[in-house]
Amino acid sequence: MSSIDATEDLAAADHPGPEVNVGQLERAVSITLGTALVALALSRRRSAGALTVGVFGAYMAWRGARGHCALYELLDTGTAGDDEDDRLAAGGHDDVSVEGAITIARGPEEVYAFCRALENAPRFLAYVESVRTLEGGLSRWLARTAAGTPLEWEAEVLEDLPGRLFAWRSRPGSPVHHAGALRFQPAPGGRGTEVRLDVEYEPPGAPIARMVARVFGSAAEYRIDEDLRRLKQLLEAGETPTTRGQPQGCLPGSAPAAT
Repeated sequence: MSSIDATEDLAAADHPGPEVNVGQLERAVSITLGTALVALALSRRRSAGALTVGVFGAYMAWRGARGHCALYELLDTGTAGDDEDDRLAAGGHDDVSVEGAITIARGPEEVYAFCRALENAPRFLAYVESVRTLEGGLSRWLARTAAGTPLEWEAEVLEDLPGRLFAWRSRPGSPVHHAGALRFQPAPGGRGTEVRLDVEYEPPGAPIARMVARVFGSAAEYRIDEDLRRLKQLLEAGETPTTRGQPQGCLPGSAPAAT
């Protein structure tokens, strides 16, 4: 069982009452983050700011265990009542959404076939470590944040039109929301294929994750144009430089590791 699964089980315990305003996934992330910050503060208790980090970590762990956020209460909002279907509907979630396009000097069928083989995704999607195809049109994705934290989820195929469109999304209940669509059409003048990539990503614990990122440092930008350039180089030249360990190789919306 992964650490994510373990924290989800812990956060899934019911805390009845009107005060619950934090969703289960966000509670799991709060517990994980809070515990890590407390451990960091204890290991550096003589350092400046260790007390602040420890107090913040203790609050996050308490927040996750209890399922209540004072800020959400003040703003009359929350994530506890989110409906999974609404969360997965287009435009129904608070996420990072990016898109880009490029022309590749290969035919639509060839480009589609390469992208449809999901095991190829880590070769051009910088933040993806691996994708394993499962039965029933499902796949298992592994990604890693800039801080080195692994994130895993299962995805399902939404649409599959050979040579034209391939779309996927994370399954309901996944620790992250991740969706993507690749569209293929012949480029004018027989120059190959116009490829458009759309990606949506909601980090665990959103919107609290982005609130923390804004306070402690700007989030790393997801550079979709670099993904598309890698795809172009793979298909036209058969090779691509590695980006593992570089800042742009992290999940969109994840903050850079502290130094």
